[in-house]
This record gives sequence, C-alpha cells and structure tokens, in this order.
Amino acid sequence: MKKVFFAIVLSLGSVINSKAQNPIIKHIFTADPSPIVHKGTVYLYTGHDTASVTATNYNMPDWHVFSSKDMKTWKDHGALLSPKTFSWATGDAYAAQCIERGGKFYWFVSTFHKSDSVSKGGAAIGVAVSDKPTGPFKDAIGKALITNEMTKDKPHAWDDIDPTVFVDDDGQAYMFWGNGSCKWVKLKNNMIETDGPITVLNPKNYIEGPWVYKRKGLYYLVYASAGTKPEMIEYCTASNPAGPWEYRGIIQENVPNSFTTHPGIVDFKGKSYFFYHNGSLPTGGSYRRSICVDYMYYNEDGTIQKIVQTTEGVKPVK
Repeated sequence: MKKVFFAIVLSLGSVINSKAQNPIIKHIFTADPSPIVHKGTVYLYTGHDTASVTATNYNMPDWHVFSSKDMKTWKDHGALLSPKTFSWATGDAYAAQCIERGGKFYWFVSTFHKSDSVSKGGAAIGVAVSDKPTGPFKDAIGKALITNEMTKDKPHAWDDIDPTVFVDDDGQAYMFWGNGSCKWVKLKNNMIETDGPITVLNPKNYIEGPWVYKRKGLYYLVYASAGTKPEMIEYCTASNPAGPWEYRGIIQENVPNSFTTHPGIVDFKGKSYFFYHNGSLPTGGSYRRSICVDYMYYNEDGTIQKIVQTTEGVKPVK
C-alpha cells in the first residue's frame, strides 16, 4: 500500500523531499533557479531538462514551480508554463524569473520567436502573469517584450535570453538580460512595457544568466562568467542600477559535471541563500542538470564571500 501511495504522489507531480541534501530536487532534472519569498514561503521557479543521456543539446519543454516553508521539504506544483503558452513562441524554455508586484506575479521568460511578420526568429523574452505564485499563468501581452531585432550589439541569434527583474525602492522596475553582453532597460509600472532605451553593459568575464538585486543600499549584478571554460559565478556592485558597475570577483567556482551554472539569490527567515545548478544526480550532466542551494554570506563592506558548495545543503528553518 505504501508503494502504491508513493506512486500516486509522483504521478500528481507533488513530491516532498524529506532531506535537505543537494541537489534539492531529485525526481526530475531542473535548471536555472529563480527563488522568491511570498508570505512565509519560498517559491522556486525552474527550467526542466529532459534531454537524453547521450544528447548534445538542451531539451527544455517547460518551467516548473516548487515551494518550501522550511528550506527542507519541496513541493512540486508541476509544469505551470511552457513556450506553448505564448502564441508567438517556439523552442525551449530557457532561464526565467518570476516576481510579485501589486498582488500579481509576473513571470519573465526566455525562449525563441517564430519567424513571422514581427520577428525573423531568434531568442526573445516574454511575460506571463497570474494572481497567484502557482498560477494559472497566461501571456500578459500577446506578443514578445523583447525580440532579437531590438538588440544589435551581438550577431548571434540567442543573445536575448535570461531575464532578471527587480523593482527599486522608488517603484522603478528594471530588467537585465543577455548572452555575450548584458542589456538592461526600465519597465513601466504595468511590468509589460519597456520605458526608454536599451543599454548594453560588458561586465568583466560576463557570459549570461544575470541576477540583479539590492541589499542595504547597494546594487548587485551577479552572473555566469567565462573565468574558465566551464562557467563560474562572478559579480559587480553599484550605487545606482544604471551603474557604473564595479567588478568584485568570483563568488562561485565551477560546479560538478556541468559547463553552465546559474545564480538565484534570496533572503529567508534571517538567512541568505544561493541557488544554482550542477550535473551531480545519477545520469546527470550539462543537459541534465539539478538545482542546489547553499548558504550565502556577506562581509561588512557588502562584498560576498565565496560560496561553499556542499552535498549537505542547508538546514531547515522554522
């Protein structure tokens, strides 16, 4: 009977991990973590790797949402969004981030645009919206927020990926994104329109996967970097989201069995947490990745101590 019950739980896509060990999600392959805190719960938005063991490229059909109240047990709410949600989209579900504003949840995603009268294709950024952190989500605009034609600084078609969004204390929202260079733009209060020109940054060793946030008056731009061939995580800080950005160094070295990694940072119940992915699950790898979380510590001057990657993960919090 216990085995039957467990199988039913798995079939419903609701899995509880009883041990706070890395990787924290073990029943499917996940990547590109994006955590938020809402009403005493951490919601973790992720990509989903389904490539075969022998694959040489990604297969990422959808985005999942997980939640935890204690950083120990994680519930899988299922695949709540996919490129198929967007009539203009095609291809894989690349890195995304969901944030809350005004009681609504805006899920900024990167995928590819169909070749049509609006765009000739290439990577694009869309926005889905919901009244709840676990959906249902729908396309908030009916078109892409960013298309490949809007940015010309890089020749490759996949430069407009990996959006990160934050709302400053004055209510101004910003979006950063990009592969090969880091772009940023202001967003209007409705969170579905840009407000002004797109600006291009070139932080030291930048590749992709930016994560932008503010802490104690200091702005942080954390990103996947080209410090070595497998990506590391490096960062910059600034006193203004428009910069200038000061390079601060490496905060995470290469991860096991994956040439990519991706940061996601959140404070929860008095502690700071650093989410990332590696390829350490059985049969895992660069196209079959898994999300982990470790503690994050700051020095008195606001600089970040190097992340200590562990298999133990973090202790549960009450």
